[in-house]
Amino acid sequence: MSTPENPQTPPAVDTDVQPETSIEAQLTQIQAELVASNDAYLRAKAEAENVRRRADEEISKARKFAVESFAESLLPVVDSLQAAIALPDASAAQVLEGVHATLRQLTAALERHKVVEVAPPAGTRFDPHQHQAISVVPADQDPNTVVAVLQKGYLIADRVLRPALVTVAAPKS
Repeated sequence: MSTPENPQTPPAVDTDVQPETSIEAQLTQIQAELVASNDAYLRAKAEAENVRRRADEEISKARKFAVESFAESLLPVVDSLQAAIALPDASAAQVLEGVHATLRQLTAALERHKVVEVAPPAGTRFDPHQHQAISVVPADQDPNTVVAVLQKGYLIADRVLRPALVTVAAPKS
């Protein structure tokens, strides 16, 4: 008659396998897997370090040369200013014409690089994100609207580089 299994008794061991050979083979296999895993880990770590180093180098180069295109577009402006200085006998009309041409070159260079002027016309709603109120004056227009621009502001790619300095209409009392 069979006795009921006791859950605390260890499972039966296969006595046909030689335990010493099996343990040595398992140990050798585990050691080989450990060496392979360690090698794979070291290779992955080295690759991650190489990727990080290359990314750092690319970021450094991007920062270093980010202004290159902008500076290149300003060189004609420099050339124009140097040409103006080289003509000391130029008439006031010639100098004024040169200044206007140079300003057009500079404005075009700024626009090519997404630097946009902020000069709100009178009556435009005051925007504290793009305008800086220098004074509040009584005016015959809606309160909190721009009365005059004292200095133009500039945006670069929708980010304020310099706010426009404005006077603002006072609230009516």
